Amino acid sequence: MGNTIPQIDLEQFLSEDKSARDSFVQSLGSAFSDIGFVALRGHFLTTDLIEELYRQIKIFFNLPEPVKMKYHVQGLAGQRGYTPFGKETAKGYAHADLKEFYHFGQYLTAEENQSLQYPDNVLVDELPEFNRIGKQVFKALEQTGAAVLKGIALYLDLDPNYFEEYVQQGNSILRPIHYPPLLGEPSQAVRAAAHGDINLITLLMGAQGGGLEVQNRFGEWIPANAQVGELMINMGDMMARLTNNRLKSTIHRVINPPKELWSESRYSIPFFMHPTANMPLNCLSNCVSLENPAQYRPITAGNFLKQRLTELGLVKI
Repeated sequence: MGNTIPQIDLEQFLSEDKSARDSFVQSLGSAFSDIGFVALRGHFLTTDLIEELYRQIKIFFNLPEPVKMKYHVQGLAGQRGYTPFGKETAKGYAHADLKEFYHFGQYLTAEENQSLQYPDNVLVDELPEFNRIGKQVFKALEQTGAAVLKGIALYLDLDPNYFEEYVQQGNSILRPIHYPPLLGEPSQAVRAAAHGDINLITLLMGAQGGGLEVQNRFGEWIPANAQVGELMINMGDMMARLTNNRLKSTIHRVINPPKELWSESRYSIPFFMHPTANMPLNCLSNCVSLENPAQYRPITAGNFLKQRLTELGLVKI
């Protein structure tokens, strides 16, 4: 391990075979402890659904800019709807990433959204299929993520349902991203600068266009491209805090393509699995010892998210 992304199959975990389930849990935990990424097969997302969502997001991002801007909602810190090109900057970087994106959020009742202080989803009037497919993919990835979190809980010697109460109505986000063609040599900006994700776990469909790289424990950048039928799954900073870095939130980036591919767009669709705002991210007691004291102060998921959105430039202070 260390120079490749481990491959595992969720069907092992969903089977009735205890040895297969145990093997999955150990493989999952070992991968997340080492490089923080796995390539997952056997998930709940069909190939047809993936292909249809990619088709719909291409239609959306090809809409005229004034039409897209109808779905950019001021005051939401980009949490729902459209965020235009050049608005998000990775933590510690001065130059905005070369991308535009759209956010689908939780599908709850208006009363539940109000109680949890979630904004409503933004529906694109021109593209009813975009709205419909986005919801289907959100649900399939949420189901997959919940199963992966059960495996993580077992690896950490927790109750398998430890995460369930926090993610069942969690503030998760499905983010279709468009990296437009490069019109010239970028001076310093890249499509997505080196960063760690904010959330518990991220589930990424195979991107249409390469460029994703992961930094292994030796500081080397290695490619992390999902094969057909795989999801790339990685730990986020919330999980690293919770486990006192026992599970790694690995730094990753999307590099600019070689010059011969500058004229091509790149599309990517990550699902950021977030808990509810009240989830404590205090280091788990069984991840703290005299040799490895707690490395983080207690904080809730909601307060941690606000801090990070401010660092990304999506919330102004």
